[in-house]
Amino acid sequence: MKRRMMLAALVGMLPAAATWAADPAPLVLEAKIPLGAVAGRIDHFAIDADRQLLFVAELGNNSVGIVDLKERKVLNRLAGLSEPQGVAYHAATSTLYVANAGDGSVRLYQGPDFTPADGIALGDDADNIRIDAGRNRIVVGYGKGALAVIDPASRKKVADMPLKGHPESFQFDASGSRIFANVPDARQIAVVDAGRGQQISILDTAGASSNFPMVVDADEHRLLVVFRSPPRLMVFATRTGKLEGSFDTCRDADDVFVDPQRRRVYVSCGEGVIDVLAQASDGYERVARIPTVAGARTSLFVPATDRLYLGVRATATEPAAIWVFRPQP
Repeated sequence: MKRRMMLAALVGMLPAAATWAADPAPLVLEAKIPLGAVAGRIDHFAIDADRQLLFVAELGNNSVGIVDLKERKVLNRLAGLSEPQGVAYHAATSTLYVANAGDGSVRLYQGPDFTPADGIALGDDADNIRIDAGRNRIVVGYGKGALAVIDPASRKKVADMPLKGHPESFQFDASGSRIFANVPDARQIAVVDAGRGQQISILDTAGASSNFPMVVDADEHRLLVVFRSPPRLMVFATRTGKLEGSFDTCRDADDVFVDPQRRRVYVSCGEGVIDVLAQASDGYERVARIPTVAGARTSLFVPATDRLYLGVRATATEPAAIWVFRPQP
């Protein structure tokens, strides 16, 4: 009895890091879906949740891959693009929108077979795309500083929202009334009135720079922004704009997502890791660092499939692929 009591006491004295080692990994690599002969950098993703199709902006290959997630194979490839960066699928019209950095265009492909349709010339560096579901609009970041608003019925640009520099990731708040936009060249997080199309304020970045990925946690009324210099996750209250905390994370981050079921945050980084953070009493704490491949920094977490998809460019030994991670437990 005395020996069992001593063992129990020793276990209780072990540091938290030692107990983590016995826990299951929060992300498990479930599959690798080869993309075929795809060279160069892979950029952002979009999803057709109904058909479980993943759209992959193959920037370095001037193409968009269409991956069947159920069959885990490439279904089609849209070629002849010009450095595609952003992709978005508008389910109401079965239309895929592709933003091209090379020629500043947004090219449209009509489902179900994704045949080429219209094109919209924005002029320069078309980048991230978001669907404004409440207003039935497509919003595209581009150029030296603007968000273009596209009407999916006429397939024309109907407005511009000016910014102080080129926008990287931008997100709508839970109500859809405001847009938060990373503007790293201006060292800003811009807050835009989505209805009026005007910037109304900025959030204090506390001296950090190179803010590229961001995500809105609607349940917690928080905006999570990841900076590259220094590599930090900063958390803002969406209602007040107040900075609530700042936490270490991996280097060269390009995407961040909230897993609402598990109250986790996934940060994919070009240094070759995915950081997994969990909510803690004082904000967030890193609970795992999942090794990947250097340069694999673009990802997409899809609650509908409960999977995290990571774009991994081709190496000397392996072709480009989508790595599929299953969260657990």
